[in-house]
Amino acid sequence: MYPRPIPQTARAARALYVALVAAILVVWLAPLLAIILTSLRATNDVASGNLWGWPTEFGAVDNYERVFTQSPMARFFLNSLMITIPAVIGVLVLSTLTGFVLAKYRFPGGRAVFAMFIGGNFLPAQIIMIPVRNLMLTLGIYDTHWALIIFHVAFQTGFATLFMRNFIAALPGELFEAARAEGASPFQTLRHVVIPLVRPALGALAILIFTFIWNDYFWAVVLVVNDTVKPVTAGLANLRGEFVSQWNILSAATVVVAVPPVVMFFLMQRHFISGLTAGAVKG
Repeated sequence: MYPRPIPQTARAARALYVALVAAILVVWLAPLLAIILTSLRATNDVASGNLWGWPTEFGAVDNYERVFTQSPMARFFLNSLMITIPAVIGVLVLSTLTGFVLAKYRFPGGRAVFAMFIGGNFLPAQIIMIPVRNLMLTLGIYDTHWALIIFHVAFQTGFATLFMRNFIAALPGELFEAARAEGASPFQTLRHVVIPLVRPALGALAILIFTFIWNDYFWAVVLVVNDTVKPVTAGLANLRGEFVSQWNILSAATVVVAVPPVVMFFLMQRHFISGLTAGAVKG
């Protein structure tokens, strides 16, 4: 199931492995490096076709300043926060509640409900584009923040429920028996027993869901048209000109858009790692 470690004596195999890893890293990081370098270039440097070499003229301060002064990126950035933060909170709350019930309570149809949550993860987003759009029109929330918030909460809760249900199911049953013996209600058990123990899982899930929603482009285009509501992923397209695009400004905006998920990860890195490794060591 897992690859066997390369022996220290197999120097040729270890050298080949290191070379392959280095090559893969270069291929994977090259576009990111190109975007960062382009965001530092002056307009004349981009116009001369110097897109991969070291910048001959720097305009980083001007580029990043123009992102917010000559484009509505500040508004797009705020829209993304207004959509992502409530959606993440909603997903965490609903998935914790449903995961707790599905993990520790037996009721008729429980497995069918759990199967529906899992099955939703295998549903391609494209085939529900028109029904979802029509539903938002019917509800009167099309082209609003609520359209994206409600959709992301509904669409991400399936994966999050599977994630939380597995973590809660792994908790010792003696804890729940002790809570019932003390007369704790299900809500009190959830609040005082489950939530403190699954905080690493909630931290890891928050990072994943935040990244999914923040980086979403497909539904940002389908459910939103007005620039006053667009998130940053859809708003980036507004920076492209009809005939000429300022690639240094577009690259600077792309770097700005990528900052929040990275900051989110470093702020919750401890919870993310502990959440992913919970249960890896027994004892």
